[in-house]
Amino acid sequence: MKTATKSSEKNSAKTPLDPQTEQHFAHFFRYLSGEKASSAHTLLAYERDLALLAQYAKGSDLATLTPLTIRGFVRQLASAGLSGRSIARVLSAWRAFYRLMCRDLKWPINPVEGVKAPKSIKALPAALNSDDAVGFLENMPDAEALQARDKAIFELAYSSGLRVSELVSLQLIDLDLHQGLATVTGKGNKSRIVPIGHMAQEAIRRWLLLRTQLAHPSAHSVFVSNKGTPLTTRAVQLRLRQWQETLGITEPLYPHKLRHSCASHLLQSSSDLRAVQELLGHASIATTQVYTHLDFQHLAATYDRAHPRAKKPDV
Repeated sequence: MKTATKSSEKNSAKTPLDPQTEQHFAHFFRYLSGEKASSAHTLLAYERDLALLAQYAKGSDLATLTPLTIRGFVRQLASAGLSGRSIARVLSAWRAFYRLMCRDLKWPINPVEGVKAPKSIKALPAALNSDDAVGFLENMPDAEALQARDKAIFELAYSSGLRVSELVSLQLIDLDLHQGLATVTGKGNKSRIVPIGHMAQEAIRRWLLLRTQLAHPSAHSVFVSNKGTPLTTRAVQLRLRQWQETLGITEPLYPHKLRHSCASHLLQSSSDLRAVQELLGHASIATTQVYTHLDFQHLAATYDRAHPRAKKPDV
């Protein structure tokens, strides 16, 4: 069995296998190919992960490894730079291997049972700064129908923090521009009412004046394609990328970044986590808390201005 691994799995160079380990691995792969009917992609992934097990075992009898030993391997994987998610995948492969060995070869224990991967550090959502967000939207033209449509989509995404799926599913009946509100259907088919900012309202009104040039009479979606059919999420992603290139913006743009920017800028201005949770439609406030990465200088300035024990005394 080949034991070459991806270069991203650091320190996982080829490890010679003793005949007994070779037989055990071969038995496992016969099980995957036959009983489990695993795909070629899955087989390659398991091959890489078992190569890591052989590497860290350094010739030890795999049947004698203990949970303490496996935890030591986990520490080595983490030190090699693997994320918690990648380590969890490796442990899943090892766990499946030991399960089969316990079932077919009567090995005494599965040392991977109960061993967990370290938690991955949750990446902070990317967001534009407020000047870049405003500059991008103000530089977008709206003279033609498709231009007006795109500007309305991006203004609404930034104004109300909508997901791209919520943007494309928005229906004409969901808009109340007189009140500046929209009824949005989010994850789990849950509805919420969100405010629409003044600039987004103006952009939507401009688009609705031109919408009849494209929309089929039977189309009820707010945003339609150049063929008159409801817009897809992929189309919105591609249009935003095209506008990034057209306007010469070097920072990558994608719809969720506008949602992130909305949340971040609202929190920086208000610090009202609960209100932002409701706006974004998060079921748990823990999800919203990832947006609390306020700019340190903004936070420090606010502290110096507002905290009674931070102010310097007059001299």
